[in-house]
Amino acid sequence: MNNLPLPDPDALAHSQHLQQAIVEEIVAGGGWISFARFMEQVLYAPALGYYAAGARKFGAAGDFVTSPEMTGLFGQALARQVSQVMAASVPVVLEVGAGSGRLAADLLLELERLQALPERYFILDLSADLRQRQRDTIARAVPHLLPRVEWLDLLPESFSGVVVANELLDAMPAHIVAWRENGIFERGVGLDGGGSFTWIEQPAGGALLAAAEEIGEQCSLPPGFESEISLANRAWAAEWGHHLGRGALLLIDYGFPRREFYHQQRGRGTLMCHYRHHAHPDPFYLPGLQDVTVHVDFTGIIAAAHGAGLELLGYTSQGQFLLNCGILDSLAAIPNASPDYIRAAGAVNKLLMPHEMGELFKVIAIGRGIDDSLCGFAQGDQSRRL
Repeated sequence: MNNLPLPDPDALAHSQHLQQAIVEEIVAGGGWISFARFMEQVLYAPALGYYAAGARKFGAAGDFVTSPEMTGLFGQALARQVSQVMAASVPVVLEVGAGSGRLAADLLLELERLQALPERYFILDLSADLRQRQRDTIARAVPHLLPRVEWLDLLPESFSGVVVANELLDAMPAHIVAWRENGIFERGVGLDGGGSFTWIEQPAGGALLAAAEEIGEQCSLPPGFESEISLANRAWAAEWGHHLGRGALLLIDYGFPRREFYHQQRGRGTLMCHYRHHAHPDPFYLPGLQDVTVHVDFTGIIAAAHGAGLELLGYTSQGQFLLNCGILDSLAAIPNASPDYIRAAGAVNKLLMPHEMGELFKVIAIGRGIDDSLCGFAQGDQSRRL
């Protein structure tokens, strides 16, 4: 990891504090915790985890750049799909994991232009730091619309309208499984002789073993294959079956249908970490200071949601979805050859091109009581691949 920038002393001390807390939990647990638990701690431990502490994560000053941070045209395109679902259900939006608040601001601005403003725009985000940043972003961009925005601590008991989640599922804790000659094992975190984190395997059990056996049979996995299974994002998708009345979830993230996720060419999984715009595979590096992610098994998401009584409304690549929602029309409305156009065109190219974000990122719509065909999936729907 010598090529990664060094943290300042305060950040390093912060990381060491979290590392010690995890070490103590491993010791208390008999020398082992699941990787899902480790991921939960490094991302969400109160006041210490990556998303729970105060470091900047998004944009040029952070560790990665999300689609809404690249260009407002992303939110403008998404707004067209949001407005259609609101018209078919209830004029309310709930964004889960709203990041810097940029997407919320862009959606509100475009929905106002479309004369389709939601009565309420809820944001569910547990990070006090991110909530304040979201409030500041919205107040700067659309101050007159801030009174429509409300922050939640929990999923509402019942909800109708549109749920938006951009790059949420990839940050949910995931277990890591290894299919071995002598059985299926869960890869967890223990301590080596020097007290540093190390991988330790033990036989998988319970719901994780059942999921791993199903995947192994469906995808004919060879011994030695290692990958991730996120029981958390499956549970989250299924939970909406108990909360959603009429409406749809629009989930945008990077991932694959199951047979591509667990393809033999991807035999070491999809785990990736992001630190100061550097991507690397070591989840044990600087706990609390880097993002830790896994790709999404979209087949698992829709299977869980369908089992909870929800329907698949559409699934396609991000590039196709944005094209269907008119992102090129929005780009064409910017004066040609102006600096704004040049910047926007570069961002749109990255959002659409298959070798950039256009194919790796997917959009899935899951809902209940929506009879209309959704505009974002009018062409290039790939639901059959799930």
